[in-house]
Amino acid sequence: MTEGISPAIAEKAPLILAEIEKASSILMHCHPLPDPDSVGSALAMKMALEGMGKKATVIKGDSSIPRAFAHFPGASEIEERSFSDVDLSKYDLFISLDSGSRSMVSQAHPPALPLPIRTVVIDHHVTNETYGDINLVDASSPAVAFILFQLFSVWKVPLTHDIATDLFMGIYTDTGGFRYAPTDWRVIAAASELARNAPDFTETIFKMENSQSKEAIYFQALAFSSVETFLGDSVAIAAVSHRQLAEKHIPEECIRGIGISNILKSVIGWNVGVSLIERVEGEVKVSLRTRDRDRFDVSKLAAALGGGGHRAAAAAVLHMPLDEAKKLVVAKAKELYNL
Repeated sequence: MTEGISPAIAEKAPLILAEIEKASSILMHCHPLPDPDSVGSALAMKMALEGMGKKATVIKGDSSIPRAFAHFPGASEIEERSFSDVDLSKYDLFISLDSGSRSMVSQAHPPALPLPIRTVVIDHHVTNETYGDINLVDASSPAVAFILFQLFSVWKVPLTHDIATDLFMGIYTDTGGFRYAPTDWRVIAAASELARNAPDFTETIFKMENSQSKEAIYFQALAFSSVETFLGDSVAIAAVSHRQLAEKHIPEECIRGIGISNILKSVIGWNVGVSLIERVEGEVKVSLRTRDRDRFDVSKLAAALGGGGHRAAAAAVLHMPLDEAKKLVVAKAKELYNL
């Protein structure tokens, strides 16, 4: 599909391809607490690069790859290394996918800029800090996987079954099953073409959505039992402490605040859903979702908290106790939304 390709993608596609052609060994990563768009996009790009005769490496980054994504084609080849473990002198090019800032390359050890090797950033977050030598940031795309679909079309990369599967999963999940803006006819057309090349996509979805552990259910129970509302019930917050996670022996891969905040914003009148998860003592992961992205643009709230994202979905990390984080989120929401 070449019809409807974003102007930003059409402009940057030849520049990125030129960097790829000059490189022989290329590094990619998954962002902290990776989602299917992060994992699927990295794996699809790896296979596309290998098809061009390049050596391509994907590292897990700060977090483990969730069991729910372990069946994605190529997932077994993700290397168990964080970004700080990598000797960049062994690579010619770093392609950063689905990461709006240095901290999304690594929250534990954000890389110093500029990197000693050429860096290409491919992202769809409007708050992207454009930290690469080449930055392709297309906020009209609901997923990085959709950007890659368009790039591969321009580059004439064959859509193998495995590439199509990984791209489909990235698009399917980041659009919430095609429910979230900016999903449009181009996205549906792309998904149709990917499904044609990966006709067993329903099986891949089933495996992903039915791979939960008991600890994941315990986590959800903790989160939902903690819900409080603020600012005239307009903001709903679920907060889980590090102590609670430790008592229930809940591992990192089961901690998915995105799902919690999504459910909170589904309640009529709860315009902003917030999950606050204290993954380690004094470090709180903030996930933000809204049912009204015009009135309650959560990318602004995330930016005020030092994070970023989209108008309807955003995130941040706060380095403070959980109670202080909750107070700060409420105060910033009150200020930004005039509540």
